[in-house]
Amino acid sequence: MGNPFDVNTIAFTMLGYPLSYIELVGTILYLASVWLIARQNMLTWPVGIVSVLLYMALFYQIQLYSDALEQAYYLVASAYGWWLWSSRRRQAEQAFVPYVSTPRTLGLVLLLTVVLAAALSGLMSRIHELLPTLFPIPAAFPYLDALTTVMSFSAMWLMAQKRLESWVYWIIVDVIGIGLYYVQGVRFISLLYVILLGLAINGLVSWLRSARLLGLHESSVRGERLN
Repeated sequence: MGNPFDVNTIAFTMLGYPLSYIELVGTILYLASVWLIARQNMLTWPVGIVSVLLYMALFYQIQLYSDALEQAYYLVASAYGWWLWSSRRRQAEQAFVPYVSTPRTLGLVLLLTVVLAAALSGLMSRIHELLPTLFPIPAAFPYLDALTTVMSFSAMWLMAQKRLESWVYWIIVDVIGIGLYYVQGVRFISLLYVILLGLAINGLVSWLRSARLLGLHESSVRGERLN
C-alpha cells in the first residue's frame, strides 16, 4: 500500500468511484462526530479532531484551499468546544442545554459572516498569484467555497456554545456542499453531505427537544454566562 495520506492511494472502487483511504477514514470519523454532537456526547470533540486533520490534507491535495484552511479553524474550535463542555461539566452548573441566541447576536453573526465571506472570496480568487509556491493551481469555485467556509466558521462557533441556530447554518452549508463536491469530483464527500444534511436536521430537532422551549433565549438565566 502506498502513502495512506495521499488522495491517490485508493482503498477500493465503489460504483466506479476510486475511494482513497484518507477520504474514507476522514468521512467515517466526521459522520461519527456529527452523530455524537447531536446527542451532546463529549466524544464528539476528539473524534472530530482526527477527522479534521485528515480532511485538511485531503482538501489541500484537490485544490479546495478555503476548505483546507477551514479545517485549521475547526481544529481550534474543536479544542475550544471540548474545553467549554468539559468546564461546564466540572463546574456542575445548571444543565448546559442548547439555547437560542438573541436577535442582536444573530444579526452580528450574520453581518460578520457576510463581510468575512466577501474578503475570503477575494483572497482565494487570487491566492495562486499571491502564493504560487504553496498554491500552484487556481482555487476551484473560490467564491462559493469561501461562502461555505465562513458559514461553517460561524456554525462551529455557535455549536461549541450549544446555540440552536448552529444547525440552521449547517443545513445551508450541507445543501451547497452536495453540489460543490459532486462537481469537483469527490463524489463520496458529496454523498457524505447528503447524509450530513439528514443528521443536521435530526440534530436541530434533538437540540430543540433538549431545550424544551422554542423560545429559550441567550438572555435567560444560563445564556448570559456564555457571552
